[in-house]
Amino acid sequence: MKIKKFDQINVLPFIDIMLVLLVIVLTSASFVSKGSIPVDLPEASSTSAPIDKMQSIVIDKNGNFYFEDKKMAFDALKAKIMTLDPKKDALIIKSDAKSQFQNFVKVIDLLKSKGFEKVSIETKQ
Repeated sequence: MKIKKFDQINVLPFIDIMLVLLVIVLTSASFVSKGSIPVDLPEASSTSAPIDKMQSIVIDKNGNFYFEDKKMAFDALKAKIMTLDPKKDALIIKSDAKSQFQNFVKVIDLLKSKGFEKVSIETKQ
């Protein structure tokens, strides 16, 4: 039996495998890019008619809380919200775009625990 000299490599199977891997990477990369959507929360394109007697909660960029234009600590805001009727009273939340999201979540969590039904978030169009 004659032994062949090994002087060439067949690269076609290697190219096939690399193309399959490239397709897998490109399809999964497109899903990853869809997950990173830049969102500016204070802006919205849809609007609804405001309720006439809405009480406002404002969170400024420094994290200060205001209820009906009166500055108060979060504990005082919590006490004020606990005196309201969750079925009848309507609230609107105005949060600065540069404020910490945690402050907004604290207010929403408070309203959710009390069971408020008429809560709106003011945004700019």
